[in-house]
Amino acid sequence: MFTTYTFDQAFSVEECDAIIALSKADPMEDAGLVGGQSDHNYRRADLAWLDEREGTGWVMDRIIQVVAECNRRVFDFDLREFAESPQVARYGAEREGHFTWHSDIGDGPVARKRKLTMVVQLSEPDSYEGGVLEIWPDSHLRSAGRTRGAATVFPSFMLHRVTPVTQGERYSLTIWAHGPAFR
Repeated sequence: MFTTYTFDQAFSVEECDAIIALSKADPMEDAGLVGGQSDHNYRRADLAWLDEREGTGWVMDRIIQVVAECNRRVFDFDLREFAESPQVARYGAEREGHFTWHSDIGDGPVARKRKLTMVVQLSEPDSYEGGVLEIWPDSHLRSAGRTRGAATVFPSFMLHRVTPVTQGERYSLTIWAHGPAFR
């Protein structure tokens, strides 16, 4: 059975603050979809790609450790690489930031190799309303925890969404681990 897994203290509060600051060092860009498409009814967020920012190597080092541990404990997927940059997403109430139901496996040559998705809660949970990461792994909908620094890991084929932020702003860090096709 496929499930979700939460690593409660993947990043410290200070590291969450540092990642948010790194994402704000240069202007964030409007979030798109796989293939360069944009649809604000589907997704409204601002993004920073960490590989494009200086001083972010330590973030990737930590991501590798956390994903490897989660994969060993729970999933045992054949993972080979991180073929995409970690992304920081900002979902703001000023435009009801959200991302409707979707899976992370897509048609693109890289997106079709996504096997695990990891989402890290960067914001203080009481700094925003809405913005719930919901995952639908089976007949029961699950909400990811909002503990700051917690990483929620799940197979990239699972349906999930971020509900609209109605007050404040939610920051999250997302990465995908890649490997050969599921068989």
